[in-house]
Amino acid sequence: MKRRNFLKNASLTGVGLAVGSSLASCAENASEDKKAIANTSKASLPLVIANWHVIDATAKAMEVLQAGGTALDAVEQGCKVEEANEKGQSVGKGGLPDRDGNVTLDACIMDKHGNCGSVVYLKDIKHAVSVARKVMEDTPHVMLAGEGAKQFAIEQGFEPEDLLTEASKEAWEKWKIEAKYKPIINIENHDTIGMLAIDKNGDISGACTTSGLAYKMAGRVGDSPIIGSGLFVDNEIGACVATGLGEEVVKTVGSFLVVELMRQGKSPQEACEEAISRIVNKPNNDYKNFQVGYIAVNKQGETGFYSIHQWFSMTKFQDGVNEQIQSDYFNKE
Repeated sequence: MKRRNFLKNASLTGVGLAVGSSLASCAENASEDKKAIANTSKASLPLVIANWHVIDATAKAMEVLQAGGTALDAVEQGCKVEEANEKGQSVGKGGLPDRDGNVTLDACIMDKHGNCGSVVYLKDIKHAVSVARKVMEDTPHVMLAGEGAKQFAIEQGFEPEDLLTEASKEAWEKWKIEAKYKPIINIENHDTIGMLAIDKNGDISGACTTSGLAYKMAGRVGDSPIIGSGLFVDNEIGACVATGLGEEVVKTVGSFLVVELMRQGKSPQEACEEAISRIVNKPNNDYKNFQVGYIAVNKQGETGFYSIHQWFSMTKFQDGVNEQIQSDYFNKE
């Protein structure tokens, strides 16, 4: 198992986990031993973590938090940065299309109260995460899909636009020749942005947005918009967000599993490692040919992340220091 390599950058344009005021505190009647344990898990607030190397997105989220915004505001605004990043080719505008050449988006968002909203198979609307928030706040539903989701977004004032850029169209045309219409698993394409934040009040929110598996079958939906699989937030315990092959995350309800393991007393790191183990230790599992990664944070501000393969990373912004951290990963001899 490889150890983490820290790539630090003092610029405030970085991403990840950020810190301000102390979160953990000891009860008045706690023993000295309990106080010592609590002191080891202190984290400053606010904080943001995100999967992959998305320094502009986490910087935006931290900007929102430092201005007094909520964790919910932060994760929405942070994810929107990547949705507008046409060069990323994995989220929002410029995302790689399905096998028929259509860019379809999935996203979800969840707040401190357990409220959540989601959109699946959304076309022509760049900021899927914001539509998901509108579903949460302005409808009695949790999830809207397809044409219904698009109609709702337009009614809410979102402008439709063509999401297929020339670069992504060229990549799709090339894939059709080379792949012979066989879907390719996005092992190294950073296929999702998932973001978790704790604001100055200690409240947690999360969001996840993606254009999904590149060259997928039309209509395919992964884990990203599914509460409990791609994202789960429990404000009493912590939160988790997933990335990678959604089908495998859905099979284990991965993000919910990580949070429940933290509820049972595991650290975020231990919980992420256990959730990955649940996937790779299934009988006849083909885990060497796909990627799954989790990032998590608990109520004390401790973080963890783990993956099946070594190229997974988390960005972290804390005490004015921005860093990208390469994940430890599952190594089954």
